[in-house]
Amino acid sequence: MKMIIKAPAKLNLGLDAPLVHSNKEVEWEMIMTSISLCDYVTLETNDSQAIEIDTDSGFLPADSRNLALKAAELFFKANHIQSGLKISIEKNIPVAAGLGGGSTDAAAVLRGLNEMFATGYSIFELAKFGLQIDSDVPYCVYGKTALVTGYGEIITPLPKLPQMWFVLAKPNISVSTPKIVRSLSGTKLDHPDIKSLTQAVQHQDYNGINQHLANTLEGITAEKYPQILTIKHRLVNYGADGSLMTGSGPTVYGICRKQSRARRVFNSISGFCNEVYLAQSIETK
Repeated sequence: MKMIIKAPAKLNLGLDAPLVHSNKEVEWEMIMTSISLCDYVTLETNDSQAIEIDTDSGFLPADSRNLALKAAELFFKANHIQSGLKISIEKNIPVAAGLGGGSTDAAAVLRGLNEMFATGYSIFELAKFGLQIDSDVPYCVYGKTALVTGYGEIITPLPKLPQMWFVLAKPNISVSTPKIVRSLSGTKLDHPDIKSLTQAVQHQDYNGINQHLANTLEGITAEKYPQILTIKHRLVNYGADGSLMTGSGPTVYGICRKQSRARRVFNSISGFCNEVYLAQSIETK
């Protein structure tokens, strides 16, 4: 049996860390959306009784550090599945970029295996599986614009976004999310207005969304990598209506209402940054 599943990248429209516990565990409050920049995950059963993984990217591990492989192992163990499985990943989402590439691949594996083996898990139950893998996996299982709270496990779907385009620019650096998250402890944080951002999304208020874009991790990452702020400013100067770093970085995106404006911004920032992508919310395609 063979199946190919799309694994869309995620963007943070808002990201806050309202609670950082003494053990450095973090509770989050985030608005996320999934975009048309996708990996493709192929699942193929075989008679080997082993799970193997390969990818066209030299940056991904092919062992238990790979979240897609971890998801398959977890799913097989929970359901006592003896079949062999080959996972092949076509990588289009840049690695260590704040776009949830590893998490969305893992979520695709969970969704695919649930269908392939007719295990009948609800999306809520698959998200619970996902939390054992990484805090972004539960959201990626849903893959729709949502408010994400707690440790990443509480997903509250929101209405689809108004028509908008995203121009993504990734500088030539990789950011360690655990290191950035550890920096939250003892740091005075600027807390975004997630409530107002949520209301803007609920009302499909394009201007309100741009006004309330905010990421509490941006200042921490940008202090280490100031080129992040340079890219933000360039995106706005080139014509984006708003700009923000996603996740722990380093990818920065600009928002445009119209595709024609987004293409002009894309062409302009491409002269400054090698890895540039044009995408839109998968719910508004």
